[in-house]
Amino acid sequence: MPKILATRVADLQKSRTPYVHARVVLAEKPTSAKPGDEALIFSDGTIEGFVGGSCAESTVRTEGMSVLGDGHALLLRIAPMPEPDTQSGKRTVHNPCLSGGTLEIFLEPVMPAPLVAIFGDSPISGSLIKQGPGAGYEMVEWDNSIDLATTFAVIVAAHGRDDETMLLEAAVTAGVPYVGLVASRKRGTAVIEMLNLTPDQKASIYSPAGLDIGARTPDHIALSILAEMVQAGAHSTEPRTPVPVCETAIDPVCNMSVPMVKESIHAEFGDTTVWFCAPGCLKAYSANPEAFQLV
Repeated sequence: MPKILATRVADLQKSRTPYVHARVVLAEKPTSAKPGDEALIFSDGTIEGFVGGSCAESTVRTEGMSVLGDGHALLLRIAPMPEPDTQSGKRTVHNPCLSGGTLEIFLEPVMPAPLVAIFGDSPISGSLIKQGPGAGYEMVEWDNSIDLATTFAVIVAAHGRDDETMLLEAAVTAGVPYVGLVASRKRGTAVIEMLNLTPDQKASIYSPAGLDIGARTPDHIALSILAEMVQAGAHSTEPRTPVPVCETAIDPVCNMSVPMVKESIHAEFGDTTVWFCAPGCLKAYSANPEAFQLV
């Protein structure tokens, strides 16, 4: 990966920003892209890097935003002539704007690791923070800046030393998929009973947190909690706040699908916004709008 993109990826990981990594894996001349060319695609349609000229880029933008929305990797084939599109995980797009070459581009969605917030300073908390990344989680100590709407799990392991109730109530109310309380069965029942929640909400709290595997040490208890989180489904890489689905328009010149985002080429004709895959299509339409039919 080019150094500038590698640096950008490191920043995206820190900021927990989802994106699609696009990489050219086949280029049949004539094409401007070559195997190994790479780019990053974002939810607003922005593309950083290079995987082809303007026509190919428009198709990559459309399919990349779709991949980001559904979370499934895709092999995108862009060909100058229509081809059958029958293979699972592969999409073939007929792009009449191409100069005659064919591209295959692998589109891989990169989602932030599920975020797990740990409340409390205890040996079990430390073991969770240590073991969590190996299970694919991003573990953080709780602070009030954490957005519960994007958090996959909250584990309260303060052992009664701090105010547990406010966070438990907030996490359950926010719909956090896994809310666990590290406590004995007796103390856990007493704490949950005090919460200002409905009976169903109280029942959703995992207490004592962790599967019953006979765990005694902090490391084993942390392992049992991580296993219970996986069992509960709090391990998905799909964002809790879905990536918005982008609307598309049809280029009236070449009939290609174009995402309706500011990065796509578009122009106003009277009271109508018309979208184009490339400058050439805009130029052709501008010269004689009556020759083309808007869809």
